[in-house]
Amino acid sequence: MIIAHSMKDKTVALFGLGGSGIATAQAIAAGGASVIAWDDNPESVARANSAGIKTADLRQVDWRAFSSFVLSPGVPLTHPRPHWTVDLARAAGVEIIGDVELFVRERNLANKNSPFIAITGTNGKSTTTALIAHIIKSSGRDMQLGGNIGTAVMTLQPPADGRVYVVECSSYQIDLAPSLNPTAGILLNLTPDHLDRHGTMQHYAEIKERLVAGSDTAIVGCDDSFSAAIGDRLERTGKSVIRISKRMQIANGYFAEGTELLFAKNGDRTVVGSLAGIGSLRGEHNAQNALAAFAACRAVGLSREEINSGLRTFPGLAHRMEQVARLGNTLFVNDSKATNAEAAAPALSSFPRIYWIAGGLPKEGGIASLSGFFPRIAKAYLIGEAAPQFAATLGDAAPFEISGTIGAAVDHAARDAARDGTSEPVVLLSPACASFDQFQNFEKRGEAFRSAVLALEGVVPIGGSHNG
Repeated sequence: MIIAHSMKDKTVALFGLGGSGIATAQAIAAGGASVIAWDDNPESVARANSAGIKTADLRQVDWRAFSSFVLSPGVPLTHPRPHWTVDLARAAGVEIIGDVELFVRERNLANKNSPFIAITGTNGKSTTTALIAHIIKSSGRDMQLGGNIGTAVMTLQPPADGRVYVVECSSYQIDLAPSLNPTAGILLNLTPDHLDRHGTMQHYAEIKERLVAGSDTAIVGCDDSFSAAIGDRLERTGKSVIRISKRMQIANGYFAEGTELLFAKNGDRTVVGSLAGIGSLRGEHNAQNALAAFAACRAVGLSREEINSGLRTFPGLAHRMEQVARLGNTLFVNDSKATNAEAAAPALSSFPRIYWIAGGLPKEGGIASLSGFFPRIAKAYLIGEAAPQFAATLGDAAPFEISGTIGAAVDHAARDAARDGTSEPVVLLSPACASFDQFQNFEKRGEAFRSAVLALEGVVPIGGSHNG
């Protein structure tokens, strides 16, 4: 645990008592502060009490006693309207921060020389975060992984010489971390997202920009207009900016040509790595992730050889184009995280011959935007509530069947792919739907796919396959 020494002898309010909230409250209390915590969920309050955390309804306390208010990133700060605790904090002039801000303050106090890589972006940030962490760990360095990827930052080991932090940051976390100052900050890309919480695309982009604006080295994608403008703006202020592009040659920075990773300086190009044969990093979107990882790892002192070694052994993330197994020439891929059409597009673009398992609880727009990929679909196996709608969209563009369940879809797709004459037919679960009609979440859906695949006779699991 990272102890919040920066809060010593202060009185701190905290709202949001999920796993990270409880961990943060404990870190603050361990640092010698008085913490008063609350949550709208009585069960969460009871859990906090059981963990020894002092709780009180924050509507009933004197906010003038608080020096800081620590807010869970899942709670609205600005839109659609501020949470009632935010109104109370602002009325009392109390600063509003999150757990990432506490981490930043502790690193600044204890050991600012601990390398710190922070990653954000609308798409790809979890894969990039996991890839960077894998490369650093594979190099033999002391690596701590946390943030939005699922491990609360205050539960990590405290800053120390040589200890490298890799932290995924959502827009919500950045909004609550005014002192964010990573050694290397990554902004992968920006597309409209979470506008219910940020109001406008402009405000969303401004929040994301703070991560790279505060970094020693800003690594910025330049394939979308918002990110490109941020890179240009930072460079004009004198910031050290490294640009990355997955689809165009750039004069300065990292870019991809096919599976090759290149670095350019003043137009001179050098091949620095290759993704050829790395199944967990197929596709243009993963080229961007790999380029960002390369730039960040170089910024904190890793060699090209260390980075390429890590790239070659990256197992991928569960439920994100996760290679599960092979049966003969057929590859089975779990992309259950693709909960809408836009999220399914990268996987569909990565394979030429696909037996596609799709469906679930449909999102607005369905799969019409994916029509450009329909020629790649050898056959679709439709499941869940969306099956009739998706069948109507596919029409005559691709063969399909209504499979109903993942188990039936896997059995039928495996049978059909086994008869395919191409070199590597792919059975792909990339649902383009929410899971809630049949499963609790996308993880449960992916686990059901994995279990059905591994139950096939003669199937060979792939080494990096996850167990949940």
